[in-house]
Amino acid sequence: MVSALYAVLGALLLFKLSLDVVKLRTQYRVPFGDGGFYELQTATRIHGNAVEYIPIALILMVIMEMNGANVWLVHVSGIMLFAGRLSHYYGLRHRDWRWRRSGMSATYISMVMMICANIYYLPWEQIFILY
Repeated sequence: MVSALYAVLGALLLFKLSLDVVKLRTQYRVPFGDGGFYELQTATRIHGNAVEYIPIALILMVIMEMNGANVWLVHVSGIMLFAGRLSHYYGLRHRDWRWRRSGMSATYISMVMMICANIYYLPWEQIFILY
C-alpha cells in the first residue's frame, strides 16, 4: 500500500513536532500549557495544526487507495500534502506568512483532490445495491 509511506511520514512529522514542544516546555520549565512564551505557543500551534490535518488526510488517502485510485494520484496527493505541511511549519516557525499561506493552500488542494478521488472511485453499486 502506497499510503503506508505517507502514514509513516506523517507519524515522523508529528513525532518531530511533539519533540519540539517537549524541548521548549523543558527549556522554559512549563509543565503544561505555554506559560506565556511565544516560542512555545508557536510550537504548540504548529503541532496542533498538524494533528488537525494529517490524520483526516491519511484516512482519505487510505480509502482512496482501497477504492482503486491510481498509484500516481496517491503519490501526487501525498507529496502535495507533506509539501504543504512542511511549508506551513516553516512559515509559522519563521513568521513568514507567504510560506504559511502556501502550505495551507497545498494542504487544502491535496485534501480536495482526495475528496474528489474518493467520490469518483466510490463503489456506488455496492452502496446502493444497483446490481
